[in-house]
Amino acid sequence: LCSVSLVSFLQMIKGIIIVNNHGKPRLVKFYQSVTSEEKQQSVIRRVFQVVSQRPDSFCNYCEGSIEEWGENIKLIYRHYATLYFVFAVDANESDLGILDLIQVFVEALDKCFENVCELDLIFHSDRVHYILDEIVMGGMVLETNIVQILQAIKDQGKMHSDSLTKLDPSASSNIQQRLGGDTAKWQYNW
Repeated sequence: LCSVSLVSFLQMIKGIIIVNNHGKPRLVKFYQSVTSEEKQQSVIRRVFQVVSQRPDSFCNYCEGSIEEWGENIKLIYRHYATLYFVFAVDANESDLGILDLIQVFVEALDKCFENVCELDLIFHSDRVHYILDEIVMGGMVLETNIVQILQAIKDQGKMHSDSLTKLDPSASSNIQQRLGGDTAKWQYNW
């Protein structure tokens, strides 16, 4: 019991939720457990209701509680075009620090997808999760330097490309045939 409460105490970020203007989740990552899918959906709905009802002229954070994460939770968010990027954090976290973290995440997405849009988050969710994992892991911030983040993403892309070229020719042609002949359209733009 003590180790569980220590782990949740150390997690400064409880969850990251990206939803569109209609409340449809585009990325959800809970770092502090939310037990059932029903409760997860409830958290997403409540978070969306809070941030979507706030005018753009208001500050980008709300304090309160989310039953699944306890008291003293802050929702820190940015609204870009059709997407809300929401970080649920411990009340002791710096609002400006988390806003900067959101900015770093969005800049990394923008560099990787060349003007990121909602469809990129839908169709390339694996890449989006990888980018997020370079920045935040287990509720703790790993990296905020955009140059370091982009280098790690570029290195991952190179490893991905290298793994595709090391396939034996028969396997490669079989994969190419399954993809409809043109594998260039399936290459990542790292």
